[in-house]
Amino acid sequence: MRIIAGTSGGIPIKVPRDTTRPTTDRVRESIFSSLGTSVIDADVLDLFAGSGSLGLEALSRGANSAVFIDESRAAAKIIGENLSKTRLDAAAKVQTMRVDRFLRGLGSHTAFDLIFADPPYAHDEQKQSILQNLLLDEKLPEALRPDGVFVLETCSRIPLPDLGRWTIIREKIYGETRISHLTSHP
Repeated sequence: MRIIAGTSGGIPIKVPRDTTRPTTDRVRESIFSSLGTSVIDADVLDLFAGSGSLGLEALSRGANSAVFIDESRAAAKIIGENLSKTRLDAAAKVQTMRVDRFLRGLGSHTAFDLIFADPPYAHDEQKQSILQNLLLDEKLPEALRPDGVFVLETCSRIPLPDLGRWTIIREKIYGETRISHLTSHP
């Protein structure tokens, strides 16, 4: 796995073993192609970050800052290593905690232009509830700036649950992977 484009393009990055399902280069390339110049100067939140590949790619392509959230200490350590290796660490912050806990702790002054979320694929009830709780979390839409985009990666074989305050503005399937671009409504 590698950074695809930008200042750190071509640099290989580490992936936590046995705890993540990394977003493939092909899917990341498509995500960032669809986002275009909206990445430049963006403040980014990468939830269920794993290797940090989405936030790292955003930083490499000109994002202003990125916050990486993952509850796995091993994943957080690898994100830190990837940030150092790509020299993107100055604009980044890594936090080891559950996503719902992070969102509860956000102040009303904290908002992001891009939010990426790659929760565990909902193959069972527990993982389905993680996705449903994320989509219904009242703090998540508040964390997105009015013109921002929430990019959600899910399993294409499982229908999306109730979207709550979210509206799909773009969606594309890549084999087992569904990429949904969402915006919030009141």
